[in-house]
Amino acid sequence: MAAEAASVYPSLENRPVKGTICLFDVDGTLTPARRTVSPEMLSLLSQLRHKCAIGFVGGSDLAKQQEQLGTASIPVTSLFDFCFAENGLTAYRMGKPLSSNSFIQWLGEEKYQNLVDFCLKYIANLKLPKKRGTFVEFRNGMVNISPIGRNASVEERNEFEAYDKVHNIRRDMVEALKKEFPDYGLTYSIGGQISFDVFPTGWDKTYCLQHVENEKNISGIEYKTIHFFGDKSFPGGNDYEIFSDPRTVGHAVNGPEDTMKLLKEIFQL
Repeated sequence: MAAEAASVYPSLENRPVKGTICLFDVDGTLTPARRTVSPEMLSLLSQLRHKCAIGFVGGSDLAKQQEQLGTASIPVTSLFDFCFAENGLTAYRMGKPLSSNSFIQWLGEEKYQNLVDFCLKYIANLKLPKKRGTFVEFRNGMVNISPIGRNASVEERNEFEAYDKVHNIRRDMVEALKKEFPDYGLTYSIGGQISFDVFPTGWDKTYCLQHVENEKNISGIEYKTIHFFGDKSFPGGNDYEIFSDPRTVGHAVNGPEDTMKLLKEIFQL
């Protein structure tokens, strides 16, 4: 199935819009936050893929992106030329895995535990309208911290987001972590509704660009135009670094409809 899907597209070298790749954030850009992609979006991405290379870059792991973008019969790695899960620490090119890296490998077990212990104690002392489960989610390339817990329902997420706008729960927790671990070389990024990410400095979404640049060593293609579409493109948002990187042409969007509108305009789809 995946091979058949891939075979309908021209090879990367033969895409008509030369040296161009479009990279997309997932949540709030290709899909409504934590929901699944629409058939209209998939159809438009398929049209775009006939013109230039396409890829997604998301902070979540590949399983979450499969849930949001793929289906039971269609692997997400067949829908995009490049799949950058966890900002590119887990990367796929034309359905095949590229080299990976990990947070614990980089930080070491002892420092990692110091960080997690601090977060759990901090959350234990917070008074919130609700608390659910999974406050610290360990991922390959980062730790995702959620004061309410990642098991919150959609309604509970919305409630926390509104509460956080008033009480700055996440912002204050990030400040406390910066103060506690000034020498750990970590970056903190508030994204989505209920959580923030902690990762080594430089391991933001720009991490995936090394894979894009390395394409010249694989197929000889040099991607001189890298379009990036993201909804958290403001300073402090988790798309900001790649959106403002000199190597990319950044497009700020405020939802999937906005993304589709821009793609139709830019690529005459």
